[in-house]
Amino acid sequence: MTTVLPDLLQRFDIPGPRYTSYPTADRFVEAFTAADYGQALAQRRAGPSVLALPLSLYVHIPFCESLCYYCACNKIITKHHNRATSYLRYLGREIDLHTDQLGRGQTVTQLHLGGGTPTFLSDDELKELMDMLRRSFTLVPGGEYSIEIDPRTVDATRLRNLADLGFNRLSFGVQDFDPDVQKAVHRVQPFEQVSELMAQSREVGFDSINVDLIYGLPRQTPESFARTLAQVVQLKPDRIALYAYAHLPERFKPQRRIVTADLPGAAAKVAMLSQSLAAFMAAGYVYIGMDHFALPNDALAVAKRQGRLHRNFQGYSTQPDCDLIGLGVSAIGRIGATYSQNAKTMEEYCDHLDQGRLPVVRGLALNRDDLARRAVIMALMCQGQVLFESIELAWLLDFRSYFAAELEQLRGLADAGLVLLDESGIQVTAQGWFFVRAVAMVFDRYLQADRNRARFSRII
Repeated sequence: MTTVLPDLLQRFDIPGPRYTSYPTADRFVEAFTAADYGQALAQRRAGPSVLALPLSLYVHIPFCESLCYYCACNKIITKHHNRATSYLRYLGREIDLHTDQLGRGQTVTQLHLGGGTPTFLSDDELKELMDMLRRSFTLVPGGEYSIEIDPRTVDATRLRNLADLGFNRLSFGVQDFDPDVQKAVHRVQPFEQVSELMAQSREVGFDSINVDLIYGLPRQTPESFARTLAQVVQLKPDRIALYAYAHLPERFKPQRRIVTADLPGAAAKVAMLSQSLAAFMAAGYVYIGMDHFALPNDALAVAKRQGRLHRNFQGYSTQPDCDLIGLGVSAIGRIGATYSQNAKTMEEYCDHLDQGRLPVVRGLALNRDDLARRAVIMALMCQGQVLFESIELAWLLDFRSYFAAELEQLRGLADAGLVLLDESGIQVTAQGWFFVRAVAMVFDRYLQADRNRARFSRII
């Protein structure tokens, strides 16, 4: 088991992107329009192997009944569940506009419902949504079909209904089990409630169950978080996502309700991360990379061992690198060499669809440099290595000269024991896996030219 050195944790306590894409979403521009997105869809349909190239779908459900103060997601706080009826109608229009461009029956191997709170929708509404998707796309057997769960919104009956609808993976938003922390972030959900739901989920037979945790929340201490870690290990979810809380109240209004004096200091956050790594690995979890852990027999851990790991806007994935259609307000997609994002407000999203237009309002068409750097960054993030020859053959460049400045910068990370450099390529070390974002950041041309990094979450 690799022991993470505390001095490295302190040294790399810096802001940086999570690289669910490259370039990152903050680089999207309004000059990329719905017309550009439509052209990308048309090019996909005209491609010679279009039916052989699978799709991934993301559907954003923005509604929540109550506000979690730490949240930086695009959401609408409401107890009026009738708002979902209108939203489903607009989602149907957006789906139809996609099938107008792509035709019906495109193969889908991955579906994720995120939010907000997807389980804000009733069982009947979720069935309506899944029926719409199945009428337009072909969801293949054996795909990954996941939904984010607020434990306060489901029971055993709902879990069985989710399985009947075709979902085979669940992600429980836990964050922390400490009652004082839960009160400080306005999300109270007892350990016993989550424990019972997880037991019921296993009885139903879901393929994989994930738990989300956040460290750095108000009133958290290393001692209190150690208790949460012990409880999570007791639950033994198949996957764990452990995120550092990024306090950016100037950007995210709900965070202004958090008392800054209640936030743990840098040393306490380092201690919480260090004890999390130790606790999960001692419990037999595999460190996938970034914020993710999985049990050895989980598909994500298997994919890492076999070198089949991929990364998209939902994080690490076992699915092959494929196009992603984002549906719903603020949803992000990727088609070919483009990224796109829908309107972030419900009013603008609906207005576009009322006029018969795809609701894309910003995005990016990647140039050759973007594509080459994306290949390098994703190889580092997913396989932990870059072979110079593979990049040279794919992008017709001389790696050592094209990335001369980056290789020079990597020497400092090599001295710190994070990477190995030789004539054939770059290898991330076992220690370096815990800081792979810092390695990837070296190849981010936009970030290297940008001094304003405070908008990103910190690496630890």
